[in-house]
Amino acid sequence: MHTLAEFSLGVGIASALYLFARMLRHPPKMTVMGFVWPLCGLFAGPLLIWFERRWGRGEDPPWAVSVAKGTLHCGAGCTLADILAETLALFVPAILTVFGLGWLWQDHLFAAWTFDYVLALAIGIAFQYFAIAPMRDLGVGEGLRAAAKADVLSLTSWQIGMYGTMALAHFVVFPRIVGAPVDAGMAEFWLAMQVAMLGGFLTALPVNHWLIKSGIKERM
Repeated sequence: MHTLAEFSLGVGIASALYLFARMLRHPPKMTVMGFVWPLCGLFAGPLLIWFERRWGRGEDPPWAVSVAKGTLHCGAGCTLADILAETLALFVPAILTVFGLGWLWQDHLFAAWTFDYVLALAIGIAFQYFAIAPMRDLGVGEGLRAAAKADVLSLTSWQIGMYGTMALAHFVVFPRIVGAPVDAGMAEFWLAMQVAMLGGFLTALPVNHWLIKSGIKERM
């Protein structure tokens, strides 16, 4: 499993670097997507490279593609937040006290997930702001309110799928295969996170379908 994890992480990092270089050479019309594609490449790898090359530049993509792009937009914020939160919790574990460790949660895992969610919400709203505000020509206050309205439900639905997959990894897979607790300092943790992000994409997809169809979230 360790070898598989290292290989999968290598593919994800290489895919993200490729997409980042591609964004520099061919900047997307919507600036924030220049960050979305590389961040999502970390977990979706070559599949996302194909998707971006096929549909990333289209002016009027099919409905299913627009929904998928909107969902990835949400997933990019979650990805960045999880990397930052889990890494910070690994090196500065005392920060988890702020997010419930010792007074709300007795398990380090649940406090870290709380940190993940709060940070993902903040980053996700920022990402939505830079997508929605320019399209609708909104001021800062109006833009932030619209971004929060578009992102809270989308992000929460993504995190449900992600946390469910990570729970399966931590409580079922890791004890049987690794035989020891797994944390963010191990490649196995990040392999599980890659799979969990795909789980989050699946649970957020129908929610984004509704949000975009209802006009709460912009079509991309």
